[in-house]
Order: sequence, then C-alpha cells, then structure tokens
Amino acid sequence: MAETDHSLAAPDTLTGFEQDRRARQTLIRVLRVMVLLLMGAVTLLTVLQIGEDPEASTRVAKNWETALLIAIGLAAGVIAIDVFTPVKKISTIGGVFLGLLAGILGAVAVGFVIELIVETYDLESSRLIGGAKVLVGIALCYLGVTVVLQTQDDFRLLIPYVEFAKQIRGVRPVVVDTSALIDGRIDEIAQTGFLLAPMIIPRFVIGELQTLSDSGDKLKRSRGRRGLEMVTLLQRNPRLDLTIEDTAVTGMNVDAMIVEHAKEIGASVLTTDTGLARVAAIQGVSALNLNDLAAALRPNVLPGETLTIELVRKGEQAGQAVGYLDDGTMVVAENAIALIGSRVALTVTSSLQTTAGRMIFGRPEGQAPAPEEPDAASPAPAPPTPPAPDAPAGPSRRADPRRSARRNPRRG
Repeated sequence: MAETDHSLAAPDTLTGFEQDRRARQTLIRVLRVMVLLLMGAVTLLTVLQIGEDPEASTRVAKNWETALLIAIGLAAGVIAIDVFTPVKKISTIGGVFLGLLAGILGAVAVGFVIELIVETYDLESSRLIGGAKVLVGIALCYLGVTVVLQTQDDFRLLIPYVEFAKQIRGVRPVVVDTSALIDGRIDEIAQTGFLLAPMIIPRFVIGELQTLSDSGDKLKRSRGRRGLEMVTLLQRNPRLDLTIEDTAVTGMNVDAMIVEHAKEIGASVLTTDTGLARVAAIQGVSALNLNDLAAALRPNVLPGETLTIELVRKGEQAGQAVGYLDDGTMVVAENAIALIGSRVALTVTSSLQTTAGRMIFGRPEGQAPAPEEPDAASPAPAPPTPPAPDAPAGPSRRADPRRSARRNPRRG
C-alpha cells in the first residue's frame, strides 16, 4: 500500500504538540471516569442510607427513585456540557459567572421590592408571589449572562482570568501565521531574545498544521509536522510570551481569519507570505515579514572591501564565477572561471539590489581591473594625415604645434 493511516502513527513519530494533546485527552477521560464513579458511590450510600445508624441494618431510603434520577441527570448533564464544549475560554466562563452573579443580585433586589409592595398594600402572600420571584430571578440571570457575553469585548477588567479583552499598551501582540511556523526561523529568532512582544497562535492555525501533517502528500506532511514541532519549541521557550488562543472568526479561509483576528485585537501579523502581508496592509493591519528581516540583516559591503568565498559554478557572462555568502547573497567574480572550486579573496567592485535579493560583484584580489572598452557610440579617432608628396623629407616646423607655440625667452 502506498498510503498508510497517519492517525495510527507510532508514538515516536508524533510531534511534541500531538503528544501533549493526547496526554491531556487521556487525563480528561480518566477524570470523567473518576467523577462518574464518585457520584455513583455517593448516590449508592445515600439510597442505601449506609452509615447513618451503625446498629441498624442497611435499608433503602424513601423516594430512592427520585434521588437516583437526580444523580443520573446531574452526571449526564455535567458530562454532556464537557463533551459538547471541547473549546473552552476562561473569559467566557468568567462572563457566565459574572452574568449569573448580576442576575442573582438583581433577583434579590426585585424580590425585596415585591415583598415591600406586598407588606405596604397588605396583599396576601401566596405561592404565586414566590413563583413570580423565581421566574424574575431566572429571567434576570438569563439577561445578565447574554448581555455580558455579547458585550465582553467592551470590558476592561483588571481582575486576573476575568479580563475579557486585553488593553493594548506599549508593544502590540503578534499573531503568528502558518507560513512563519513552517519556515522554522522564528525559533532561532526567539532564542536570541529579540522577540519581546506577546505572541499569539490562533487555534485554527494549529488546526491547519494538523491537517497538513495528516495529508497523503509527503511534502505537505513534513511541513505540517515541522510547524507543529515549532509550536512546541516556542511553548518551551522561557523568553517568549506565547498564547494559544481560541477565536470566534468563522466562515473564512485561514489567511482571512488571521487578518481579521489581528484587526480585532489590534495586533500585527508575523508571516513569510508576501501575499498575506499585502492583504494585511490593505486592511490596515501591520505585517512583519521574516524575509524582509533577513534581507535587512544581510551584510552591506562597500567597494574596496575584501570577501573570502568559495566559487561553486560558472556565471552567466564569459569568465564569471559565482559564490554565495553564509546568508545566501550571490557574489559574482569577474575573470575567475579558472578558480571554481577554491576559496578566493575578492575585492568588491559594486553591489546591486534586485527583487530576488542583493548581488555583489568583485574581482580576485591582486588582479588588475579590466581595461575600459571604447564606447561604440563615440567616433573613432581620425588617422594621421600623410605628408604631401612634394613636402621635404625632414620634419616641418609648421607640422609640430609644440615648436610653433614655443617662445623665445630672449624676446620676452
């Protein structure tokens, strides 16, 4: 079989991110089983009334069916909420609790007002009024939760783990693109400590890397696994402030979601994709291109400086040889075709910036510069005029301009 099931890959072939994810899933399953066992044990002790009277025999409590149904419903509800909400945000959970708290406080206030009205007008207190209080409390709790969730981005709370939207101060955060993770240079840059801004990797970017790592194409699979491994390396970097964030941007491709998310939170985009950088600039989002950074860090050589490189191949023009610097800059050596395969000291003559990068021109050290060729557009010099046939064989005074222009010092 040419293709295999990559979901059943051996543990030693999994990336660090995949191993961490599977470890967390296993731990969650164990916790679910433990919760079910614990709730079952508590329910059994309650129904059988074990431990209430040591001298009495074990007996079944009254209305044990109701207690059993309540336990089953509670366990099923808790497990269902956990299973059907795999992506949980602390800000959303904090918003729900804050909304419930506001609703309960509002229900207490409204209930106090209702009790005051009943006492003032000497109304009969009945179960109808108590039910009205409960309904008012439920409605206020619902309104509190929905209002907080719909307006959570407008809050600027300073309580840890309840901050709905971070207020950007100083350095802006950076949203990392898929191409920057696959490129791999971001880890080396992070190791230097130059990346001081908080970095954000959206969950959908990791999802795209996971899709690539499960692809049947060998190249795509290797790129996806390298990107996931890069996420793991960045998470382990103590110098880096990295957050894997869940976002609500849906219905778009990954590039559009990255730009939209960066625009919402006021962040920049870190990428190696020139097209994505241009789209971000059109929408008013600043883009940081690693290729631009690499081009800016290339050494800027001046004419007359000396470079030592290895010439590896012929150039496009006759007599030229080509070598490369450590950063990939092309160096063209004039009249050095015989030196291919050896390390040569070159004297820089000029440099040229192109769309593909910088090119440096030079000649082997100690070699004289090539003579300048005459300009084809300039007229050729006129040949000397031959002397007339009847002219004397000796030199003529008028033919020598220097002699005609010479003055006699005696005559002043």
